[in-house]
Amino acid sequence: MKAVIYARYSSDNQREESIEGQIRECSDFAEKNNMTVIQTYIDRAYSAKTDNRPSFQEMIRDSARKGFDVVIVWKLDRFSRNRYDSARYKAALKKNGVKVVSATEKISEGSEGIILEAVLEGFAEYYSADLSEKVTRGMTENVLKGKYNGGDLTLGYSLDADHNIVVDEAVSPFIRRAFKMYANGEKVKDIIAYFNTYGVKNSRGKQVNYDTVRRLLSNRRYIGEYTLNGVTGRIPAIISEDLFDKVQTLLAKNRHAQARGKANEEYLLSTKLICGHCGAMMRGESGTSSTGIIYRYYKCASVKEHTQYCPQIPIPKDYIEDLVIHHLVELISDDATIEAIANVVIAFQETHENPELKLLENQRKDVSFRLGNLLANLELGISSPSILARIQELEDNKAQIEAQINKERRNNPILSKEQIIYFLRSLRPTDINEISQRRALINTLLNRAILYDDTLEIFFNYGDRSKSITLQIAKRSNFVKSGSPLIKRS
Repeated sequence: MKAVIYARYSSDNQREESIEGQIRECSDFAEKNNMTVIQTYIDRAYSAKTDNRPSFQEMIRDSARKGFDVVIVWKLDRFSRNRYDSARYKAALKKNGVKVVSATEKISEGSEGIILEAVLEGFAEYYSADLSEKVTRGMTENVLKGKYNGGDLTLGYSLDADHNIVVDEAVSPFIRRAFKMYANGEKVKDIIAYFNTYGVKNSRGKQVNYDTVRRLLSNRRYIGEYTLNGVTGRIPAIISEDLFDKVQTLLAKNRHAQARGKANEEYLLSTKLICGHCGAMMRGESGTSSTGIIYRYYKCASVKEHTQYCPQIPIPKDYIEDLVIHHLVELISDDATIEAIANVVIAFQETHENPELKLLENQRKDVSFRLGNLLANLELGISSPSILARIQELEDNKAQIEAQINKERRNNPILSKEQIIYFLRSLRPTDINEISQRRALINTLLNRAILYDDTLEIFFNYGDRSKSITLQIAKRSNFVKSGSPLIKRS
């Protein structure tokens, strides 16, 4: 895995040596777990109580480029001391496929904080989906009418005076030619060269690349289909359906040829499954037998990279993941446990106020006090142009602060007990084999799992609860895909 290191110290009481020590321990952790460090981000004399840190924000922006998989910090308080910022930015990193790991802490943070973070992230996702549903109702009408809905226009189209999507006669011939080239057996690189020769840019005015052409060749808008959230409207077509279908057949054939034997399997316990012998992470691996069967398993990073001797043997992926899922489902199926978790989250929220919101509310209180004094002068008959101008200035300032308060409350909501219970119950899987439901259970409820020779120690993101499970040794000696006795696979 590719990793970056984030290091920080907060005040003049700490020195440059603090940064050097953090980087050294993070680098050792990366080497031990076979991670390649490609960059280091450093904030000097910045508090983690705020997200206004230059290198931190640069790291968040860079994560969108998909250039690294892990952010390593010396301790998680280097990342953030603000629970709400932590939840928000970890969620942003997660969307970009990046995880945050601590080089020195086996348990990521206090249990109450962890479960609050998990609930906040999950509920934010639910809230976002609910809001999106409401917003798209109006957008659906635009789809049915073939009107522009915002964002980048598809290459080859433009807008008329009424915001209807129409064919761009200057660019559409190049689109038709691109489809014909691919249908006649020419390669994507030939289409790129063709576009570049004639100066055709993508929808953002940049030079086309491989991804641009692949997306273009798969875009059903070119046959007149304009789809949003399952609703399809009509816009003018640029190519025929027969030509489009021929290109899709060739694309599927070429993708299959490139991906043959390279199954993209997600290892859900990555960064959470730890070797009980040496403390290294267990990494996802796969291998193919002489008969062509693919076996997937977790293997100690020390064994894989020969960094130190470790007696840990690999364990089948499906067996260990099913084992963990089984006990997480057991935990979340208990109403009493859900009630207890909700109480913990509520108590934590009450004792950990949002510092940004508190600051804004104090600013509003101060502005209201000043405004009240000036209005009192008016009631006493004391008036002047400067007083009236000052009143208007304070009222504008108060309106801006209230807008910021509303935004902060939307971004960092205080959850009710009913909302928390609703979210936790939504984690109960309807299909135990569905990957997104398994991922949600592990991300929300599992802190870490430590693998020993014949036992697995599971630590939950709830209180100090853990569970020791006896492993079936026979299951570890042969890598059978559906080897779990706990969950039947279709």
